[in-house]
Amino acid sequence: MYYAQKFLSLQSDYDIRSMTKGQKIILIKRHPMGSSYLAICLFGFIFSVRPLDSSEYNHERIHAAQQKELLYLPFFLWYGIEWFVLYIKYRDGKKAYFHIRFEKEAYRHQDDLDYLKKRKHFHYV
Repeated sequence: MYYAQKFLSLQSDYDIRSMTKGQKIILIKRHPMGSSYLAICLFGFIFSVRPLDSSEYNHERIHAAQQKELLYLPFFLWYGIEWFVLYIKYRDGKKAYFHIRFEKEAYRHQDDLDYLKKRKHFHYV
């Protein structure tokens, strides 16, 4: 009973919607990285402050594929270290973000909705 009450209390903060088989979008009120970000993909789950259009959703699905092929934790370590190195280089967090190799791949191919079907593994390298 306790867990059912806990789950019901969470429903006001989160809305889980299934987009495709195996993929979930969890709608949240605030993005953990700040208001300028729309969505984040963590371990195959997509957290978003609003429903995503097809290219935004594809962008996050590309990140899900990147995370999966690096077995998740190494992806996050690589992402964080690369952001930090680029932040030192550019002295600008946003510019560092857009120069991360994972983001470059996702932004370059987000409008190609068939990209994940033809994507080669480790394409960002």
